[in-house]
Amino acid sequence: MNERIVSLAAIRAARAALDGHVHHTPLLGSATAARVIADRQGTRLADRRLHLKAESLQRTGSFKVRATRTRLAALTDGERARGVITLSAGNAAQAYAWAGRDLGVPVTVVMPAGAVRSKVDACLGYGAEVVLHGDHVGATYDHMLALRDERDLVFVHPFDQPEVIAGNGSLGLEILDDLPEVDVVVVPIGGGGLVSGVAAALKETRPGIRIVGVEPSGSNAIAQALAAGGVVRIDPRSVADGLNSPFAGEWTLVMTRRYVDEIVLVDDDQILGGLRFAAERCKLVLEPAGAAGLAAVLFGHVPLRDGERVCVVLSGGNVEISRLGELIAAGAPIPGL
Repeated sequence: MNERIVSLAAIRAARAALDGHVHHTPLLGSATAARVIADRQGTRLADRRLHLKAESLQRTGSFKVRATRTRLAALTDGERARGVITLSAGNAAQAYAWAGRDLGVPVTVVMPAGAVRSKVDACLGYGAEVVLHGDHVGATYDHMLALRDERDLVFVHPFDQPEVIAGNGSLGLEILDDLPEVDVVVVPIGGGGLVSGVAAALKETRPGIRIVGVEPSGSNAIAQALAAGGVVRIDPRSVADGLNSPFAGEWTLVMTRRYVDEIVLVDDDQILGGLRFAAERCKLVLEPAGAAGLAAVLFGHVPLRDGERVCVVLSGGNVEISRLGELIAAGAPIPGL
């Protein structure tokens, strides 16, 4: 299992192949967030701002297209003809649907029965077949495996294949382009595909960068797997549906152990407090998963030192607009605001 490491060369190759197909998303700054951090921790950030990598502005509304296009581009001709299947609460499903349309690959996505309707509609709009099954992602996974075997489809993983991780690593290289002196990068974690790719890209380029992963306290598959010494199944329960992975991946577990310095947990009401901060202070619409890293910093879960340049990955913005007011209202107040 220790050989499951995606190389910097593979990440650079994935980035080159993605050029022109995905956005180089902006790195924004929040002086207000830096003030909150100073008030809470007594820490003065370099540049007098917290840097925000706005993947919420990526194609399909999340970082996932980096991974899915890289994965589908690696299919053989025979695999393309068979078609692919995946499971997702929404963002990977949308991204595979988009990449399949872009590359001419038939895509079937299996989603929980309660998946966000806007995410389901987006998958259908990109031309994918959508199958809704199960009241949580664990049940959805089992049904997906049965459909894969029944239809002889190729399973493309939402987070735990080397091409997926390499594509995600392109985000880390972009951070270095725009903030070469970054000291700390904070990344949300579901199954670990994003943090694995980003952390490998950063650590293999500049080993001194500190990588902090963030999981919801009710959906912490990576933290539990690290504690157990191997992959475990959990019953994820978080408002951040994009982080509700029922297990860590074998690739992502190895890479997280190697490259991630610390994992912190954040409660759902704090995640929603981060979502509200993004909307009110940064004028950014995020989904709960996309706000998890920001919440971890604002609520003091990530220890920071004076003079550090800190970047938080805002991983997605696919929130159901009809629920946005409800989600904002449920957010915990941020001290100092």
